[in-house]
Parts: sequence; C-alpha cells; structure tokens
Amino acid sequence: MKKIPQRMCVSCRERRNKKDLLRVVLSEDGNIIYDPTGKAPGRGAYLCRQQSCIMTELKAHRLSKGLKQSLTDDQLKALADEILALCAEEKALEE
Repeated sequence: MKKIPQRMCVSCRERRNKKDLLRVVLSEDGNIIYDPTGKAPGRGAYLCRQQSCIMTELKAHRLSKGLKQSLTDDQLKALADEILALCAEEKALEE
C-alpha cells in the first residue's frame, strides 16, 4: 500500500492530504507564487482550499513563518486574491 503524503495548513494547523491543499512557494528569486503543480522549486507552505483559512491567513501572517520570509500586506493580499479567484474557478468547473 502506497503512503499518501500529508501536509499541515499553516492557517488552521490541520493535517490533510497534500493534494487537497494549496501550495505557496518562495521562489529562488524571492517572489511569492501560487504553485498549482505542487512541484515548483523553493520553500513551500500549504493552505486549505477553504476561504476562511485564506482570509484568516491575511490577518495572522502565519504564511511568513511557513516560508521563513517576511511578507508585506500587499504581497499577501495579491496572493490571496489570486488563490481565491482560482478556487472560484475550480468550483465553477465542478458544478
């Protein structure tokens, strides 16, 4: 039986299957990007696909700890907007 990788959401701290989480990466050039493939090089942190976790993250700045890099409010807002838009697209495709 193959082991399913587990990761922890930096916002709600719940362990989930890696494929059920969103990965955010601090790339080698210092940019913070959403990684839909889950394989981009760089330091990664994971968030639940729930809007509540993403919005909580904006207030708590736990993503900064997960990436070991301080993030500005503008960077967090831009990233959250991108992720929320992608989550909305995924929900629309499922329906």
